[in-house]
Amino acid sequence: MNHIAHWIGGAERAGESGRVGPVFNPATGSQIASVDLASADEVAAAVAVAKEAAKHWREASLSKRSAVLFKFRELLAANAGELAKIVTTEHGKVLADAAGEVARGLENVEFATGIPHLMKGSFSEQAATGVDVYSIRQPLGVVAGITPFNFPAMVPLWMCATAIAAGNAFVLKPSEKDPSASLFLARLWKEAGLPDGVFTVVHGDKEAVDALLTHPDIAAVSFVGSTPIAKYIYETGTAHGKRVQALGGAKNHMIVLPDAELDAAADAAISAGYGAAGERCMAISVVVAVGDIADPLVEAIAARLPKIKIGDGADPDSEMGPLISAQHRDKVAGYIEAGASEGAKIIADGRDISEKPGFFLGATLLDNVTPSMTVYTDEIFGPVLSIVRVGTYAEAVELVNNNEYGNGTAIFTRDGGAARQFQFDVNAGMVGVNVPIPVPVAYYSFGGWKASLFGDTHMYGPDGIHFFTRSKVVTSRWPDPGTSAIDLGFPQTR
Repeated sequence: MNHIAHWIGGAERAGESGRVGPVFNPATGSQIASVDLASADEVAAAVAVAKEAAKHWREASLSKRSAVLFKFRELLAANAGELAKIVTTEHGKVLADAAGEVARGLENVEFATGIPHLMKGSFSEQAATGVDVYSIRQPLGVVAGITPFNFPAMVPLWMCATAIAAGNAFVLKPSEKDPSASLFLARLWKEAGLPDGVFTVVHGDKEAVDALLTHPDIAAVSFVGSTPIAKYIYETGTAHGKRVQALGGAKNHMIVLPDAELDAAADAAISAGYGAAGERCMAISVVVAVGDIADPLVEAIAARLPKIKIGDGADPDSEMGPLISAQHRDKVAGYIEAGASEGAKIIADGRDISEKPGFFLGATLLDNVTPSMTVYTDEIFGPVLSIVRVGTYAEAVELVNNNEYGNGTAIFTRDGGAARQFQFDVNAGMVGVNVPIPVPVAYYSFGGWKASLFGDTHMYGPDGIHFFTRSKVVTSRWPDPGTSAIDLGFPQTR
C-alpha cells in the first residue's frame, strides 16, 4: 500500500508522530494509501525550514521569481493529465471535471507570472519641497494554506502561486482525504527551480492545523472549507496575530424567472447542481422557480436525471462520480429522509441507485422545499437539488438576501433590465447572469459575503496580491547639507 509522506526542505520526509490516516478510492471503497499526520513538533520543524528559505527567496529578483513561475506553468500544463488522474483516484470526481479543476488552477499560475507588474507600487515626486513619497509592496515571510478535499489541486494553486510569486515561503496543509496532489505539485515546483523550503507540505488533522494557527512565525493563513471551521480558523488565527482569510460554506441559489429559456435553465441547474456530485462550494443547491415556470422547470430537470451516467470517475463515460467517503454519503442520504419527513416532495431519490462498491449516491431532486426545512438551511454538499417556489422576483431576491450564506448566486432570464437589477439588489459575493457557477477568472478575485467569508479580502487575483504582501510607504529627502537645521514643528508639505 502506498505511503504518503510530508514534503519539507525540497524532499519527501517521513512522519515521526506515529500517526497515520487512511486514503480511499471513493469509487471502489477500498483503502489505497496511508498518509502521515504531523505532530505540532513536526509542523514547527517544517516552519523553521520555510522561515530560513523565506529570507533568501524574498531577496530573489522579480524577474527570477517570474521565471520560476513560467517554468512551473509549463510543467503543470505538460503534466495536467497525470495530475487529473491523481485527483480522480483519491477524490472520485470524473476525469473531465478533474481536468477542469487543474485548468482553473493553471489560470492562477498564469496570473502570478505577471508578478513584476503586480508588485509595482506608486511614486509621488515633490510631495513637499525636495521630498518624494513612494509606496512598495513586500512579502510577509512564511504563510500557510489549509485546503479542502473537494479541490485538492485547484485551491492550493489559488493560494501558493500568488504567495510564492510575491516572495513568501508557503506551507500547505492539504486535506488528509486526498493528499497526493499536493506532493505532485511539490515535485513540479522543485523541477521548476524553486529553492528548497519555499514550498512545504505537511499533512495532518486538527493538531497540525492548530500548530499552524498558533505558530509565531506564520504571518498569514488562507483557508477554504465549511463555515464552522472557517470561523474557528479566523478567530484562532487572528487571536494569535495573523492575517487570515477564511472562506466558508454556501447555499447558492439559482433564480429562474418566467421568461427564462426553459431548456437552458434546466441544463444549467443539472450541471451546477450535480457536477462533482455536488461537492462544490459554488454548486447550485437551490433553484428558485418564479411564477408559472415552476411546473415545466421541475419536469424538465426530472426528465434529464435518468440520463446522468454515474460511475467510477476514471471511466470516460461517467458523468458523476462518488462522494468522498462513506460517512459523507450517509450524511447526505440522511438529508433526503429529513426533507421528506418535513414535507418536501421527492421527485428523484438518489438512494435508489443500484448497489455499487464505492461511496455512490444518485442525483436527488426535492420539490416544494421551504426555508424552514433542514435541506434548505444546511449546506448539504452532495447531489441534492431543492426547488423553492415563489410568486415574484421580489420574493426570490428576499429569499437569497435572508439566507445566512452569500457565496454565489445566479439568475436566468431574457430580460436585461431584470438581470441588471438583480446584480444591484442581491447580497452575494459572486453573481451569474445566465451563468450558473460564476467563479471569477484568475485576474479577478474569488469570495463570498456574510457567513461565506471571514476576513477582509477575497482569494487570488488582485486581492491575493494584497493578502500575501504588505504595503510600506517611504518618504525621502536628499537635502544640501548646508541647508540642514533643527525644526521641532509638525512636518509641513507646503
